[in-house]
Amino acid sequence: MKPIDMMVTDYNCEYLGLSRLCLMESAGKSLAEEVGKIAVYTFSKPVKVVIFTGSGGNGGDGFVAARYLLNRGYDVDIYMLKDNIRSKEAKINFEILENMKPRLSRLTIYNLRTLDDINNTEVAKSKDSEFVIVDGLLGTGIKGKLQTNVKRAIEIINQSNGVKISVDVPSGMDPLTGEVTDLAVVPDYTISFHKIKNGVRDADEEIVGGLVTADIGIPFEAEYFVNYGDFLRLKNRDNKSHKGNNGRLLIVGGNKDYSGAPAIAGMAAIGAGCDLVYVATPEKSAEAIKSTSPDLIVKSLEGDKLSLTHSNEILKLVDNVDCILIGPGAGIDDDTSKLFNVLVAKIKKPIVLDADALKQVQLSLIKNRDDIILTPHIFEFKSFFNVNNDLKLDIDSYDFKKVDENITEFQQITRQIKGTVIVKGQYDLILQSTRFRINKSGNAGMTVGGTGDALSGICAGLLTQDLNPFDCACLGVFINGLAGERAFEVKGNGFSATDLVSYMGGVIKDGLC
Repeated sequence: MKPIDMMVTDYNCEYLGLSRLCLMESAGKSLAEEVGKIAVYTFSKPVKVVIFTGSGGNGGDGFVAARYLLNRGYDVDIYMLKDNIRSKEAKINFEILENMKPRLSRLTIYNLRTLDDINNTEVAKSKDSEFVIVDGLLGTGIKGKLQTNVKRAIEIINQSNGVKISVDVPSGMDPLTGEVTDLAVVPDYTISFHKIKNGVRDADEEIVGGLVTADIGIPFEAEYFVNYGDFLRLKNRDNKSHKGNNGRLLIVGGNKDYSGAPAIAGMAAIGAGCDLVYVATPEKSAEAIKSTSPDLIVKSLEGDKLSLTHSNEILKLVDNVDCILIGPGAGIDDDTSKLFNVLVAKIKKPIVLDADALKQVQLSLIKNRDDIILTPHIFEFKSFFNVNNDLKLDIDSYDFKKVDENITEFQQITRQIKGTVIVKGQYDLILQSTRFRINKSGNAGMTVGGTGDALSGICAGLLTQDLNPFDCACLGVFINGLAGERAFEVKGNGFSATDLVSYMGGVIKDGLC
């Protein structure tokens, strides 16, 4: 599991009602149990446990573990290299230890503020092997060179004769790649919670020790339901960035009768944070979009409909964008169909296919591409994948077997392609290869026309911002649903797709807080 996936899952647990404080309690208890097992196996008796902590969540797990180890009869020393604890949950658990005064348990807490403090610890001076060192120094965000005091602590841990146990990932190791840029703890054991981090899993046993995975009570649903934790995937915008640095999108759609769809999609892409949105559309549609949406850059194409004669003009625009959305408001036409299939065949940049594109693009042209997102409702889904049975998206149930069979049926169909598929419904189902997620945001008011165009615009806008297609799709449907919920709060079922788009910036801002 990637570190970001674990962080997302942790946050999403809260929206099931399982707090991060409860997860830390469970992790700390599991850590204490595993430390106890290892100590008994190694020494056949209780020995001193020394817990190194930093400012993050791993230190919090250590604070919790200390309580359980004390109750088991161990002497526990905590070596704190940081007293500015960042994690709210870790701070709460440290305060519990501070409140244990007068001290009736064999706990000693040391604040190691200087190198001298670190060098004068019992661990640094002792040649004894009959104690356990727990490494809770650093979390999953390690990058580059270590701070001097942290590096010295790691050196002392590695030089110790005691049994060394790292929490989740050895401090100093990149949890994603397993690489060590500067210096890392070399433990005898690494205890991971829920799932082993990719870097730890792929690293040689010599540098991570024996691997132990502890279950801390995270339900499957926290991994598979999209929720506010998924906003963690959005990258922070560089304060020094310039116009266009945060995404450029081209929308190909519209015809003489339909100008609203590409306009709504374009404004949704801007609402999702995309800097520049170009719309390539026939003349009459271009006039309407220019008059109603001054924020969009409109390229007027000759004629009343999109056709193969426009391919060169559109392909020139493709050179200057990061992603292309094809389909909104285009209509069904042989000439339009030829254009869409040529574009999909020639464009090598990420593509979102929506609405009328789904009815005209050949599956064979996109089946081997993993940089494509499809956004069908159930009828478009069945048409695109040539499904002839009475398939329905029906996962609003407490019946595991029913839900499992329904999702499996969709997975078997979508595995024909490598791209990501959003099946829109009461609960949206997002699928890619063996992966799936479920989105529950939204409401019945979103049956109004244009909300699907907004969704495709959001996904395309996110796709311009260096986010992978599957995560774009998951976050896109969640944001679309949240904006629909906000619109419903204000206007009830009388809101429009334009109303929904107007609330997007606010829901994203709230999600990033």
